[in-house]
Amino acid sequence: MNLPKHLLPTTVVGSYPQPDWLVDRAMLSKSVPRTRMRDMWRLPEEHLEEAQDDATIVAIRDMERAGIDIVTDGEIRRESYSNRFATALEGVDAENPAMIISRAGHETPVPRVVGKVRRTRAVEVRDMEFLRRNTDRPAKITLPGPFTMSQQAKNEFYKDDEELALAFAEAVNAEARDLEKAGANIIQLDEPWVRNNPDLARRYAVKAINRALEGIKVPTVVHLCFGYAAVVPGSTKPAGYSFLSELADTIAEQISIEAAQPRLDLGVLKDLAAKKIMLGVLDLGDPEIETVDVIADRIRNGLKYVAADRLVVAPDCGMKYMPRARAFGKLKAMADAAALVRREIG
Repeated sequence: MNLPKHLLPTTVVGSYPQPDWLVDRAMLSKSVPRTRMRDMWRLPEEHLEEAQDDATIVAIRDMERAGIDIVTDGEIRRESYSNRFATALEGVDAENPAMIISRAGHETPVPRVVGKVRRTRAVEVRDMEFLRRNTDRPAKITLPGPFTMSQQAKNEFYKDDEELALAFAEAVNAEARDLEKAGANIIQLDEPWVRNNPDLARRYAVKAINRALEGIKVPTVVHLCFGYAAVVPGSTKPAGYSFLSELADTIAEQISIEAAQPRLDLGVLKDLAAKKIMLGVLDLGDPEIETVDVIADRIRNGLKYVAADRLVVAPDCGMKYMPRARAFGKLKAMADAAALVRREIG
């Protein structure tokens, strides 16, 4: 399966809305869980996998219908972007969580790392195989990044957080190699926490990311954002990244950034001249479906800083917390806007 040959290919960051018949969206809306949230699922265990498969097909078809070039499985089987993989690893105790207090003073239950972190089984390989069987479009799958996972757990085993992050990187790398064999055309690491703790990230995040992507032959992406629009209001989002230029030193081919909602000054992209840029052009905090013209202007703005053959068009972040009709409408407008700008630049 080849990647799109045309300029300005479109994709999603990762997640797509899960149906109300599958998940309790009111429960989901309260947090981005680090430990397991099994009560979120509306179906009993014996029917859950089949239901998740059906909902995944709906997500894939929506993306195809909207005109998205590079699709995902919508992360339909996940309670959050990170917890499904992190809690499947040996050495991680999610049943007896620790409590971490956020800067805002909120308590969040997180897994405790109580032993050597090891991947003893495939976690997302069936997801990738299912996606590959159900679309003829290029397919991307996402994994939580090692730095982010190390920040979302309580370290009770390793001598420091760097050692923990590198252990997570080993596990991610083993999974990524199997996902490549299962048919992934692109593999993406989600690393939003590098901007939460930039000083720590500067010490070892790039090292951990590079270990996680070592030996992967298909294109790789690192995604960072300011948080889901449903959880982090636009008014609290900074106007710039505290950790971005450092990602030039990663072996990832692409860097994925949120730009629409925070009205990011794209001048920062000059520091990533060697990378392809997955540019967020959909404001997921805006309840309105942007017009094709508005999105096209955001793409044109990106082209002032990034050559057309290095620009990939995407939403700001995952679409998990949105109503499905809104998510589909935004994706359709985005695909139409990319097609419009593509025609303009020939």
